[in-house]
Amino acid sequence: MIRLTFVLLSSFFGSAHAVDLLDIYRDAVSQDAQYAAAKAQYLSVQESLPQAQSSRLPKINLEAGYDYNSVDADSTFSSGHRDFGSYEYGVTATQSLYKKQNDVAVDLAQLGIIKANTELELANQNLMLRTLWLYSNVLRAKTNLGTVRAQKIAISEQLELAKRNFSVGTATITDQREAQARLDLVLAEELAAQNDLRVSKEALQELVGGPVSANLAQLKMPLELELPMPNDIDLWVQRATEKSLEMILAQHEVGIAQTRVEFNRLGASPTVDLVGSIVDSYAGNSTFGSGSDTTAGVVGVRLRVPIFEGGKVKSETREAISQYDKSFQELEYVKRKVAQEARVAFLDVTTGIARIDAFGQALSSTKLQLESTKLGLEVGVRTAVDVLDAETLLAEARRDMFGAIYDTILAKFRLQAVTGRLVESDLVAINDLFVE
Repeated sequence: MIRLTFVLLSSFFGSAHAVDLLDIYRDAVSQDAQYAAAKAQYLSVQESLPQAQSSRLPKINLEAGYDYNSVDADSTFSSGHRDFGSYEYGVTATQSLYKKQNDVAVDLAQLGIIKANTELELANQNLMLRTLWLYSNVLRAKTNLGTVRAQKIAISEQLELAKRNFSVGTATITDQREAQARLDLVLAEELAAQNDLRVSKEALQELVGGPVSANLAQLKMPLELELPMPNDIDLWVQRATEKSLEMILAQHEVGIAQTRVEFNRLGASPTVDLVGSIVDSYAGNSTFGSGSDTTAGVVGVRLRVPIFEGGKVKSETREAISQYDKSFQELEYVKRKVAQEARVAFLDVTTGIARIDAFGQALSSTKLQLESTKLGLEVGVRTAVDVLDAETLLAEARRDMFGAIYDTILAKFRLQAVTGRLVESDLVAINDLFVE
């Protein structure tokens, strides 16, 4: 466990009623366009099941028609010209008794819904990762700006001191010019840091679809970060290849592709339908010289055995087999990908904690160096330039330490994401690292 005992400049911290990471995430859930699109896709896939189940249910149609007839007859029974109308109407029904493809279609729909659930989980997980990344980018930009401004204050003080010392003859013009040059450089850096902060805020506002409070909750200090448990990279890689949402999604794709092969093969299988109809027919006349009004009811069974479909079924089956091969290769790619992501995230966490510790030591050392350099300036063994260098080192050490903290927090969250399912309670645990 690494314990940090350093605190940022007071200008880095927000005051009461700060907007925290969890607030931003909850706004993003309702406002982010990517996540909204994922939810819409999820809802649309749910309709595939009732559509597939409908193939098992009866099909009932009301049919009606009217015809105008003009007949010229010349036969033993009737002759002459007749104009008359005829119509018919009735109800027809069909009930599938046997069609194996219908059962596989339901299986496909159910597999598609399971896949859609995983896709929605993955979209939510990615939303959490994006939220943390964009949130930490704003804090990082604020830290960098605070660092530059701290440098500007220190350099401005040294410039004023150099001017006073030069005016009384205890320093050369070189000290004054050195301080002025450094001040000009840090003013340019301040403009760049202000722009970075503005850009990072814009990205966060895009996520939530509106303005974000400038007062974001900052890191709690001192901060405790722990190494991954178990501290074994191979176990984390194994967990990623078994539990990663990307792996689970790729496995669903393989299952769907395999079922689709079976569905297409069954396109040439026999079907049996129960059919029935009640039809009333009326004709005002006929070629025999008399009209008719009949009602007929029919119930029967129809067997259909496809003999030749123009090669369509075989072609669709070959296409489905190729798609299955594609999904299987993509599964292998995802397996390698998540394994590599787990390795990188694990190493980023372990290295990041070591970097935090190193930067913490560097911060302590640069503080002592600055104090010694200022004392040396007072007794005449150090110059103002030496003090400026020490001030710069201190500011850079502080900036680098907080940068390492943000990187490590992100790496820990990525490691959780690639090795399982992120839920809101995981984000709550990260949010606890920030001042509320």
